[in-house]
Amino acid sequence: MELNRNHYFGIGLIVLLLGLQFRYVDSFQLTEDTTKFLAKRFKKETVVTQSPLAAIFGQANPATIKKTVRPPKWIGWSLISIGGVLVVQSLGMRRPG
Repeated sequence: MELNRNHYFGIGLIVLLLGLQFRYVDSFQLTEDTTKFLAKRFKKETVVTQSPLAAIFGQANPATIKKTVRPPKWIGWSLISIGGVLVVQSLGMRRPG
């Protein structure tokens, strides 16, 4: 499949908006399921904090530590610039058909 003007424009717009998202957000807090999944894949143990009474009475949801991801600033800027280049390049291409 050959990429045409519309494909370049769409990909560039998605990458540009993703870069803006990375610039506006300081950190992402993952859910408990995602934290457990990553810990299992990378063989790191999650720390479970539980009060002694909760252990005796069997608390349903023990408080687990949620992982916080802080992306570096350069990722946002690089995605914005790559997306901008793709959008401008798509405007200079011939129309499909």
